Amino acid sequence: MSYIVTGGCGFIGSNFVNYLLEATKDNIFVVDSLTYAGDENNITKSERVKIVKRDITQSDCISHLIEFNNIKAIFHFAAESHVDNSISGPQIFLKTNILGTFNLLEAIRKHDTSCRFVHISTDEVYGALPHDGPSFLESKVLEPNNVYSATKASADLLVRSYNKTYGINVVTTRCCNNYGPRQHTEKLLPKVISNAYNNINIPVYGQGTNVREWIFVDDHCKCIFEIYKNGSAGEIYNIGSGVEINNLDLVKKVLTKMNKPFSLIKFVKDRPGHDFRYSIDSSKTAAIMGPSFEYKSMEDGLDETIRWYKEIFSKA
Repeated sequence: MSYIVTGGCGFIGSNFVNYLLEATKDNIFVVDSLTYAGDENNITKSERVKIVKRDITQSDCISHLIEFNNIKAIFHFAAESHVDNSISGPQIFLKTNILGTFNLLEAIRKHDTSCRFVHISTDEVYGALPHDGPSFLESKVLEPNNVYSATKASADLLVRSYNKTYGINVVTTRCCNNYGPRQHTEKLLPKVISNAYNNINIPVYGQGTNVREWIFVDDHCKCIFEIYKNGSAGEIYNIGSGVEINNLDLVKKVLTKMNKPFSLIKFVKDRPGHDFRYSIDSSKTAAIMGPSFEYKSMEDGLDETIRWYKEIFSKA
């Protein structure tokens, strides 16, 4: 038995592949186009892992894998995900996030409808919350406010339709912001750590008051795997830690841990469609994980993340 992990050389995908290597004895096909955000060196070397350089926007990208390798599940991480890039160049987001998802679903429909499809989405599909608004439930109407989140919402609905129309065994997860090792430096926390390490100004949108919920990437991976095993077909599961912090306070927390001055912070013009706050109710996932599961604290997670990047930078 084997798994397919799309986008498995990227940030969350590679951490998930490494988790599968520890948690299972199964073989893993990593399907990745190895664009700028993907690096096969992110994955622990193993005879059980085969990297397949394929673009999911190609219609036959995984058909042969499903047809001949007794695939138990597809974990679909592959996506264009940087919101700033979706503003300046939206077309690739539509192609990868919508057409790519369609191609994967079609491969399952045509070759093996018993294969479980685990669709990795985002809390951004829900839209923005006011400062004191209640956390989003999975039943919340989707109201995406930027191209990235709109394409992910579209993919979510496409996944739902393949369950309702064709009976495909799907589950969708919607997670809050992830942090941890192996994330590309275009994203907030790696950029803060990198700029601070090199004593370069750190851009912060607006006044830094936008609030996000954060989860350490290993915790996200554990939740995904348990939802794969125990989640109900056709259901959606929010994954969050309950830890919310605004961007400015997060940047200051990192600078303090790195013994760097707050004077490195440079406020810049806010980006279009910048949602004020995200927060999700993860009660459904908590029920699957059980009362003994504990999320890594932000203090410990940041310490581990900073150590990892410092080691990488020191070798550059």
